[in-house]
Amino acid sequence: MGNKTKGLLALVGLGALAYWKYKNSSDEEKQMVKDKINTAKDNFNKWGNDLKDKANNVASQVQDKASSVASQVKDQAEDVENQAQQAVN
Repeated sequence: MGNKTKGLLALVGLGALAYWKYKNSSDEEKQMVKDKINTAKDNFNKWGNDLKDKANNVASQVQDKASSVASQVKDQAEDVENQAQQAVN
């Protein structure tokens, strides 16, 4: 038997043991397990939302920076145009 198979059997065994233990638990113990799972789920969702917020912030910062650079380039182009007109006149 390979190591992967042994590992898989151990995992299945642990799962079965946990399930058996859960089935034979009191209602209070079952509720504690459910609460732990819900807390973990909430934390995972919060983490996902935090990542989404950070990604959106970075995206809007990049957009702001691009707009700022574009506006500077436009201003400089207008300055050059004005200088050219003054030189011609």
